Amino acid sequence: MRDPYSVLGVPRTASDSDVKSAYRKLAKTYHPDQNKDDPKAQAKFTEASNAYDFLSDKQKRGQYDRGEIDADGTPKMAGFDFSGFGGGQRGARGGGGGGGGVNPEDILKEFMGGFGGGGGRGGAGPMGMGGAGGFGGGGQRSAKGQDVKVGLKVTLEQIHARQPVPLRLPNGKVLSVNLPHPIESGQQVRLKGQGEAPPMGGSKGDVLVNVRIQGHKQFKKDGDNLRVDVPLTLYEAVLGGKVRVPTLSGAVELKIPAGVNTSKAMRLKGKGLYGEGDIFLNLRIQLPEESDPDLESLMRFWQDQKQYNPRD
Repeated sequence: MRDPYSVLGVPRTASDSDVKSAYRKLAKTYHPDQNKDDPKAQAKFTEASNAYDFLSDKQKRGQYDRGEIDADGTPKMAGFDFSGFGGGQRGARGGGGGGGGVNPEDILKEFMGGFGGGGGRGGAGPMGMGGAGGFGGGGQRSAKGQDVKVGLKVTLEQIHARQPVPLRLPNGKVLSVNLPHPIESGQQVRLKGQGEAPPMGGSKGDVLVNVRIQGHKQFKKDGDNLRVDVPLTLYEAVLGGKVRVPTLSGAVELKIPAGVNTSKAMRLKGKGLYGEGDIFLNLRIQLPEESDPDLESLMRFWQDQKQYNPRD
């Protein structure tokens, strides 16, 4: 991954809220739902999501700022100066003289911090390596196992509840995934140390979870806000009244004013995702499915005696 600060377009001194705001702006611009035929936009969305996931982890951000890890979370190797390798700086080995070649044993010594106990190099295996203890009695460098990539489909109700979501891995193991807040479809969540173990021993890899938010039968997600259509009868639109409307926490009553203009959305503040967003209600007048002679007669009277043009 590129420098996460550059990806989000924020300085290293950016606050958590600045990072969050920058991510939201990019996520809204490059969201896959709005750029279905633009793979470049989708790639930018994924990159922004990964950068936000990285910087929102305080431990990772601190390690990155101190130069301890790179943007992929891989530890950096500090303190090695390879400029000293070469021409005779370490002397001849085994009759090799003081020539300009690089002795591989010297490289390994510099890299691994020395061979064997007590500084001895002789006689215990190739290139002076000690016995069963490996390099310098400290054992072999542990490798990291492979990462496992999996997909996870979640509902609006699940991300709204902010509760762990179960995830079954290909090997049958079930994990609990704590979803970050906020989260967008296509964002990646890393579960450290839950991947595959290396065959020769060492630390396990990670599980990389690609989160997909499922479509909802009623709501449409718009950042932390939700949008929903609310059907009204003709008389409710004219006379007003109370109607029950859905939220992620259960239905609530909404007062419809008389003569409501259905071209404008009504808003339920704080009823969107996480209690931070709002619900925008698009009122839709719905006529009876079957024709009604009385209604038709009333409309003909209106057409003749009460004409008006909403398109003017």
